[in-house]
Amino acid sequence: MSGQSQFGLLRQRRFGPFFATQFLGALNDNVLKNALVIAFTYQATAWSTLSASSLSNLAQALFILPFFLFSAQAGQLADKLERSRIIRLVKISEIAIMLIAWLGFALNHLGLLLGALFLMGLHSTVFGPVKYSILPQHLREDELVGGNALVESGTFLAILIGTLLGGILITAGGGHAAALVCVMIALLGYAASRHVPVSPPPAPDLEIDWNPARETWRNLRFTAANRTVFNSVLGISWFWFYGAMFLAQFPAYARDTLGGGAQVVTLLLAVFSIGIGAGSLLCERLSGRKIEIGLVPFGSIGMTVVALDLYFASPLAPMGSSLTALQFLQAPGSLRILLDLLLIGLFGGFFIVPLYALIQSRSEPSHRSRVIAGNNILNAAFVVAAALLAVGLLHLGLTIAQIFLVTALLNAAVAVYIYTLVPEFLMRFIVWLLIHSVYRLNKSGLEHIPDEGPAVVVSNHVSFVDALIIAAACRRPIRFVMDHNIYRLPVLNFVFRTSRTIPIASARSDPGLLERAYDEIAHALEAGELVCIFPEGRITDTGEMYPFRPGISRIVQRTPVPVIPMALKGLWGSFFSRKDGPAMSRPFRRMPFQPIAVATGEPVPPGSATPERLQELVLNLRGNQR
Repeated sequence: MSGQSQFGLLRQRRFGPFFATQFLGALNDNVLKNALVIAFTYQATAWSTLSASSLSNLAQALFILPFFLFSAQAGQLADKLERSRIIRLVKISEIAIMLIAWLGFALNHLGLLLGALFLMGLHSTVFGPVKYSILPQHLREDELVGGNALVESGTFLAILIGTLLGGILITAGGGHAAALVCVMIALLGYAASRHVPVSPPPAPDLEIDWNPARETWRNLRFTAANRTVFNSVLGISWFWFYGAMFLAQFPAYARDTLGGGAQVVTLLLAVFSIGIGAGSLLCERLSGRKIEIGLVPFGSIGMTVVALDLYFASPLAPMGSSLTALQFLQAPGSLRILLDLLLIGLFGGFFIVPLYALIQSRSEPSHRSRVIAGNNILNAAFVVAAALLAVGLLHLGLTIAQIFLVTALLNAAVAVYIYTLVPEFLMRFIVWLLIHSVYRLNKSGLEHIPDEGPAVVVSNHVSFVDALIIAAACRRPIRFVMDHNIYRLPVLNFVFRTSRTIPIASARSDPGLLERAYDEIAHALEAGELVCIFPEGRITDTGEMYPFRPGISRIVQRTPVPVIPMALKGLWGSFFSRKDGPAMSRPFRRMPFQPIAVATGEPVPPGSATPERLQELVLNLRGNQR
């Protein structure tokens, strides 16, 4: 993002008005929903002969029902119609819905209020596919993580504020006050939507299929067509399952386990929401402003470990009776519980933001909204499944703390399953962990690597982790060409296999493998992929570069593509280099977080890409820093 913080997007028209619109929409959803839930909970007899619990569950069901019924059509509309126009129409409908809610409170009419809640669910259903598919149209790829982080943190902040505001309004001013504020928020949302820039539809000729069942099935097929995207969708839906398992238990957990009153429920919700917001915003810094799916395993591991700690931190007997927030904070063990909830939210932010960015970047633009609609359908199904599981576990006699334990164990099992299906997640996590625990990486000139199309990157070879350093620095996936002995190293072999590294050998040791490697390189370049080779053919044991071998000439003669020189700096003398003896034999050669750098030069035309010329360019990029 040109060196600026993700918050700089809020000042730009291509993002700021959209962010305000979606924030106000999420806020209004939760103000109305919580106002109705509290009204039904404490004034059930004034509305219906149904019990308070039945009315509250009916309200929740009506809000989520449109996601099942209309997500498929919402995805089609978002792909067919101009998206800023859809946003404005949705915001106009929101004003009308809030007027219906106001009328329902004025007439004390249950049907109007439940109808308004259902229509707000429909409002969110239509807005959802637009919300996430519009971002790639207005944000660059290096801004997607920051943009999604702001959207996710804003959404959870809106949920928190809306929940609090809905409760305050209904108890202090009644339904009239709550409805009036909802109308004002809807008006502000419409005003913001007027400034959302035009977003041309990717599929204007799409024929709308109004059959919900058939189109829902088709959306799920679109989603499943790309394995990585589909498993990312499953990961997002699992996050909503996990979050629903926690959020739904907060009232009972605060009352029965902690001995707290309504203030403690609010405190738990606030800490959890702040954690998710903070984790979402930290994603941009931790990912280096690129889509770093290595954060997803990091997030899932944290969500499991901290949830386990929450189980052990939960008291066996309540800390008191109807404790206020201040009294709870003064009780022994309370800070550990709050820290656990904060960290669960923090790791949840690490988990969810890269997945949304990955879906947006890897979905076909013509189908992106329908993929997101399919995601919304699965999200709703997982939330319902979480509610049913929680009810079943409570019926079996489990405590709330034990439900948290079950959720943590399920999260670990689901994580292992997803990373087995898509090992790219785990591979990127290993790379990310290396860069953030052993080295401090500086990058320059990476704009010379094309965003798409074939090219060959040539680099000096300093250590056993050179490929991992380059993979961590570059936004694009890279096919590395690597000596077969390094390729077979334990642990690293998993990373290399997952990233489809091409093993190579000398003509003397294995001529068959050498020819297969050149064939595979040619196929990769013809498919438009990025290939990286280390032309020295070996890792340096002196710190100086060995002569570049003629293999690069053979590659570009067979497949003429640009060649990009790259230099690794600062790795000589590290644990993975051969300075003063075999690599990985002296663990304390340097302190952790040592600075290293990747410097990239301008592409060289294939006709000029001789080994001598490329070595000169790499040497100049490296300078005196080995």
